[in-house]
Amino acid sequence: MNDILLGVDPREQSVPALVWAADEAERRGLVLRLVVAVPPAHDGLRYDALAHQSALRFRAESAIADAEDLVRELHGGLRIVTERVNGVPATVLLDMAQHAALVVLGSRRLGRPAEMFSESSVVVPLTARADCPVVVVRAPEHTAVHPPTLVVGVDGSESSQAAVAFAVEEASLREARLRAVWVWPRSLLAHDDGQEGLAERCRFLAESVAGWAEKYPDVAVSQEVLRGHPVEQLALASQESLSLVVGRRGRGGYSGMRLGSTVHGLLHRAPCPVITVPFRTASTGPATRHGPTGPVPVRPTGPYP
Repeated sequence: MNDILLGVDPREQSVPALVWAADEAERRGLVLRLVVAVPPAHDGLRYDALAHQSALRFRAESAIADAEDLVRELHGGLRIVTERVNGVPATVLLDMAQHAALVVLGSRRLGRPAEMFSESSVVVPLTARADCPVVVVRAPEHTAVHPPTLVVGVDGSESSQAAVAFAVEEASLREARLRAVWVWPRSLLAHDDGQEGLAERCRFLAESVAGWAEKYPDVAVSQEVLRGHPVEQLALASQESLSLVVGRRGRGGYSGMRLGSTVHGLLHRAPCPVITVPFRTASTGPATRHGPTGPVPVRPTGPYP
């Protein structure tokens, strides 16, 4: 876990993602690993397929050299490792993510079918399945807004607890404040929308962030319960944020199904980098989540998927 892994896209390198990864490696004192994957030729016996493969390798070498040059301009003393690997990009990066602290990706904003099934898609497969947090950078973060703020989505689940833990640490590194947001979807039943329901969710939110202020006294944590659709409200809450941090809860099936509808929607709509944090299930014993002082009971389900 000693590097920041950046997937370099030889067709359209994301400069915001490259800058984000380089800055984060500098902040954390980690190695920045630049990786470009060259997918295999579908028909290795045909001359045109071989020529296409050769062109892909040349483009990959050029892209990773350009990326390294830009990083060295930004951070001359940063430790950088570059790798060109043959293989399907998502598969290559998933394998390397097992040994990374973070994976950083740009977004080419593919349509949903292409995200799910295209050989070139990396955002959905990595976000859904990587063993470490994944950062998807569609646009530069909002560094001109003061005070700098991170937003974390909370719903009482194990995965959101992992997101809170990551978000507090990141806010401390960034000297930023943290805004913890619980989105309460509107109910069709009138009796679910009263003051008691609001008070209960405020209590759930307070429990979810309890203890972190003592561990990170430099981070100011605010708490807010918002009404509405989770994707819409979290996207609005993060309009001027450095990043939006959310948990990921795997449920099996295809990558998009494992990702969950809320996270999938935020990858398209959030106006800042989105960081998804996986929950690592304990190998034995009942379900637990880890707060700043150790394991605490898990609330069975959150209010949205």
